[in-house]
Amino acid sequence: DLGTTNSLVAYSSEEKPFCIKNDDGSEITPSILIANNGEQISSFKRLMGLGIEDYKNKLQNFGFNVDEEKSDKIIYLNFENKKITPVEASAEILKKLKHCAEKHFEKTVNKAVITVPAYFNDAQRQATKDAAKLAGLQVLRLINEPTAAALAYGLDKGSEGTYAVFDLGGGTFDVSILSMQMGVFKVIATGGDSLLGGDDYDNEIVKHLKELGIRNQKLDFSDLRKLAKEIKESLTEKEEVCINSSLQALAKQSILTSETNSTMDCFVAEAPRNDTIDFTRSKFYELTNHLTQKTIKIFEEVLTQADIEVEDLQGVVMVGGSTRMPVIREAVEKFTGKKPLTDINPDTVVALGAAIQAETLTRGTNNLLLDVTPLSLGLETYGGLMEVLISRNTAIPASHSQKFTTYEDGQTAMKIQVLQGEREFAKDCRSLALFNLIGIPPMPAGTAIIEVTLMLDADGILSVRAKEETTGKEQIVEVKPNYGLTSEEMEKMLVSSMEQARDDITKRLLQEARVEADLNIKNLKKALEVDGELIPDEYQNYLENQIKKLQNTMRSENREEIEAGIFALNKAAHEFADMRVSKAFSKYVGGKKVSEV
Repeated sequence: DLGTTNSLVAYSSEEKPFCIKNDDGSEITPSILIANNGEQISSFKRLMGLGIEDYKNKLQNFGFNVDEEKSDKIIYLNFENKKITPVEASAEILKKLKHCAEKHFEKTVNKAVITVPAYFNDAQRQATKDAAKLAGLQVLRLINEPTAAALAYGLDKGSEGTYAVFDLGGGTFDVSILSMQMGVFKVIATGGDSLLGGDDYDNEIVKHLKELGIRNQKLDFSDLRKLAKEIKESLTEKEEVCINSSLQALAKQSILTSETNSTMDCFVAEAPRNDTIDFTRSKFYELTNHLTQKTIKIFEEVLTQADIEVEDLQGVVMVGGSTRMPVIREAVEKFTGKKPLTDINPDTVVALGAAIQAETLTRGTNNLLLDVTPLSLGLETYGGLMEVLISRNTAIPASHSQKFTTYEDGQTAMKIQVLQGEREFAKDCRSLALFNLIGIPPMPAGTAIIEVTLMLDADGILSVRAKEETTGKEQIVEVKPNYGLTSEEMEKMLVSSMEQARDDITKRLLQEARVEADLNIKNLKKALEVDGELIPDEYQNYLENQIKKLQNTMRSENREEIEAGIFALNKAAHEFADMRVSKAFSKYVGGKKVSEV
């Protein structure tokens, strides 16, 4: 489950799925890349498969550090003094998940089912497959997230009937209507918005904080987003939160600089210094109501497409971390008249469903999954019209052919533009590919017959075949989005990834050594503050000198020197550690030392 906010990896055995824990012992891995200097990038899934114009039109106010000068059609992010694409960033997350699986199974893992939002278009799906390729994974299947959730929910609960899956994650939103009968999971209709999620709710809080007049401080956009997220999550459990206390918490984390003398200075200058600024749940509802209503409107539209009344639903399965917000659960319950089903962890259910599908595709199970394409596919015809060949919500895999003819005498070539969307005109739809079928014999207009076939595989990836019937001239094109990554660029990334692998590992190990050294220093300093009276001044001065020595060694680029410094500090502090243990032990054994017991 490659998510906007968090990602997970799971496996299934005998139709029982299990999440795999990461190195920190958690099932959930944040979808964040952190540089050695502390720089972070996140939410890059929102940029997958998008071009620079998409970013400028829809996502500029989300704080992405995009290099607009370097970007042509592809988006590049500034990170760690280099430029990386959202595909490369996502590949790093997939590498982490791959590592977790390999550590769990103690063998190489190179195949996976990967989940995508149901409303991901062809370019976004292809970008996900590109990220998997960079991570060294062969994609067995791309499966829609709500469909994966339904798999996990249906098998776990033995549910049958018609259900809606309401999936609101960090950056994407989907609603799918599914029929579940005796192990057959059939998607009837799906809809959504691949640029709507919890991040947007955070953004509304950020806007409000700015309107309050936050100033005279060093908070950047990412700090405001952290504060907004904390407020949002607190309002899940509380009716109101004090913004002042949240800022104080950030100050303790060194997010605010020492130049900020008072949290109140960060807020409304007109307010008395002793006032508090509260953020209520009702205010949050007010600020984000347009987003919540957008999800309900999409829900209503999908029901209409499925030709199902809301009363006919057996239940609504809630998926995605953002469905924890009371505002969402209340809105869904009000619309459907049913209490949403929340008894399966919304963070893990998608990964568990993906694991079930992986087992089906490898060892085989009794489950059958019938998914649909979320958007219509077609061709541009004369006059700039969109001619739909495969309608949205068609079961996949799917194939459809249609015959076209020339519109000019002597025409020897035909431009074929493949489109995706629901609009009537080509200019209002997304162009997926553009190529020319050449070699058409010169004939009067309307005489030559060209058959065009769109072929959509189980992953939702499109291929196009164009054939002129008189000559048999044929051309087959696997659609590669014209603003996506070229084969050459993909190859260059793969080569670069392999070339940099050793250097990346070396840098990682060095950073890990520095972190360990810093932790040892902090622990010893704290121990000296608490129990420094246990040792003579000469010994304490010796330990403080050893600390300074390791602090200097930490600047080294040689990992072995740092590790040797850590060993030396621990050896020097061994006697002090024994004294601390004896002190603690003596409380329970009448003042005796450890050696006397």
